[in-house]
Amino acid sequence: MNYYELTLEIQDFNHWKDIFVAYLAELEYESFVEENACLKAYIQEENFDPKATHDLIFELASKGATLVGYHVQVIVQQNWNKDWETQFEPVLISDQLRIKAPFHQLAPFNGLEVQILPKMSFGTGHHQTTHLVCQQMLSLDFNGKRVLDMGAGTGVLSILAEFLGANQIVAIEIEEWSAENIAENIVLNNCKRINAIHGGLESIPELIFDIVLANINKNILLEHLKTYANILTRGGILLLSGFFVSDAPQLVSAAEKIGFKFHGLYERENWAALHLIKIT
Repeated sequence: MNYYELTLEIQDFNHWKDIFVAYLAELEYESFVEENACLKAYIQEENFDPKATHDLIFELASKGATLVGYHVQVIVQQNWNKDWETQFEPVLISDQLRIKAPFHQLAPFNGLEVQILPKMSFGTGHHQTTHLVCQQMLSLDFNGKRVLDMGAGTGVLSILAEFLGANQIVAIEIEEWSAENIAENIVLNNCKRINAIHGGLESIPELIFDIVLANINKNILLEHLKTYANILTRGGILLLSGFFVSDAPQLVSAAEKIGFKFHGLYERENWAALHLIKIT
């Protein structure tokens, strides 16, 4: 599978990088790498729309973003994986969780350690949203719980849920290559209670869950909220991320209309995670 690599050289990089990531994700760009003052974004060849990308860049330029330049090139999968491995660094979340690749040679760690094969999937812990969800998961009781991980990416949240004591985890991922990566990471971490499914909303089994994890994007989350309400037990927890702090009020409002109670908002570099509780 070939990918397109979009390289953006952006002035005021720290201010604009996350804004570009959010908008590009809505065009089906899947993974992002920061390199000096450049943002590299990757999209499957079949999903690449040059006009949509061009229009987005000029839309953001009209809002104040200044681009020194940008270019696009095709990256074959083998070269991608090699390049991605060189970019992948361990992630430490407080002193409780470390996310690493199998090739990392590190000192012993006293907390939980999740191993991830870095093969393009979103969810290595580097992005602020994955970091936020992992951080909140560490504060929750997963013992004996039934968990849905929607848009599971690498499966890192599902694996962490099992490590935290969840009894049954369903990990659903719409991208085939990413679902394959989840299966690899399940084996790598010796997990036994995760059911990885390639599919979308229609693939959710007829079960009632105690916790739903959904790190996707605002528009999809808004579409999925009613489904999450229907499959959560009363008192169940919904952890959402994948959006900016400024988007949180819209999500909270929509959730409260269908039986959720706002419990907490957590921020990291302008990205947000929401903790909601089903009360009806």
